[in-house]
Amino acid sequence: MNKRTIGVIAAAGIVALGLAACSSGGSGSGGTGSGGGSSAASMPTVKMMVGGIDKQIYLPYQLAQSLGYYKKYGVNMELSTEQNGGVGAEEAMASGQVDMAGAWYIHAVDFQAKGKDVINLVQLSGAPGEREMCSPKSGVKSAADFKGKNMGVTDLGSGTDELTQFLAAKNGIDKKQYNTIAVHAGSTAIAAIQRNSADCVMTTQPTVGALTSQKLATTAVDLATTSGATKALGGAWPAAGLLANASWVKSHEDAAQKTVDALVATMHWIATHSAKDIADKLPQDFVQNSTISKQQYIDGLTSDKGQFLPDGIMPAGGPKVIFNMEKTLGLDTSKVTYASTFTNKYAEAANKLEGFTPTTKPAGANG
Repeated sequence: MNKRTIGVIAAAGIVALGLAACSSGGSGSGGTGSGGGSSAASMPTVKMMVGGIDKQIYLPYQLAQSLGYYKKYGVNMELSTEQNGGVGAEEAMASGQVDMAGAWYIHAVDFQAKGKDVINLVQLSGAPGEREMCSPKSGVKSAADFKGKNMGVTDLGSGTDELTQFLAAKNGIDKKQYNTIAVHAGSTAIAAIQRNSADCVMTTQPTVGALTSQKLATTAVDLATTSGATKALGGAWPAAGLLANASWVKSHEDAAQKTVDALVATMHWIATHSAKDIADKLPQDFVQNSTISKQQYIDGLTSDKGQFLPDGIMPAGGPKVIFNMEKTLGLDTSKVTYASTFTNKYAEAANKLEGFTPTTKPAGANG
C-alpha cells in the first residue's frame, strides 16, 4: 500500500524470517495439499514485497508462510518488506523489482488512472485497519477537529495520507488547513506523539496498542473494523490485497492462482482461529518487542480481527467507495472501470478448490 514501514524490525531480518519459514514450513506443510502436488524443483518462485510485514493489517502474507501454505499449494514464495525511506511495495511491483505487492487495493486504482495496468487478485480485508490516534492534549475527538493540527501519516502521498485528506474533506476541511508530517510506524510514530511534533498519527496495530497502553493517545477515528470504516468512510473500504501487473499475471496464471489459493486458505484459517492462535504462528519479533507485549498484540488483534475477510472476495460496494474517495481527492478516474482494477476469479477458484462457501457478497461491474 503506501509507504508502510517497519519501526522495530530490520528489513533484512524479516526477509530472513520469511525465507526461513519458506524452507522449513509450518503446521500446514509437509504434504502436497489439494492445491499443490509440485515438487520443490518444479515450483514457480514468486517474489512479493509487503507494505510493512509486521503490521497486523498485513499479517496474512507472513502467516501463509508460517503455516507452510505457499509450499502446500505449489509456490516458492520469497517475501520482503518495505524499508523506511525506501521504495514502496506497490512501486517495487509496478517497476518489476518484485512480482507481487501485499498492498492496499486503492493503489490499483491509482496506477490505472495513470495508465499503468495493475490489478488486485484477492482481497484480504474490508477495512483499512487504521486508527487515528490522538494525544489527549490535542483536543481532537473526531475528524471535524483536524483544522490547524499536525497530522502524522506513514509517508507523504501514502494511503494513510489519502485517508487523512478524505476524512478532513468529508468534514469540510481542506488539506491546506492542517499540517501533514511523515512519522512512519512503531517507535517513530510513538516518538512523534511523545515529542508533541504530531497531534495525531494514523497508524495500525501493534503501534495502536503501544500508544494506548502508554496512555499517549486514544482513538479519535476507528477505521480498523468494517463497521468503523462504514461509519467514517461511507461503506466497506477494501484495503489489504494482492497487486500485480496484469501483464505478469497473464504470463504467470499458474503462479498467480497458487498464490491466491494459499492466501484464501490462510484467510479461512484466520476466520476459524483465535487471535492467540494467530499470534503463536507469527515470528516472535512481530508480536513482542520493545514497544508492545504479546498480550497487548493479542488484545489488539482480538479487537480488530473483524477487518479480515474470510474468503478473499472483493466486497460489494467497496470499489465504489474507493472511487468516490479518489474523486474527492481530485484523481481523474474517468477512464478507469471498476472491473479493470480487481478480479474475483482467482479467489472464487480457490474457495471452490477447498470446498469453502464464500460469505462475502461480491462486487460486480458497478462496484
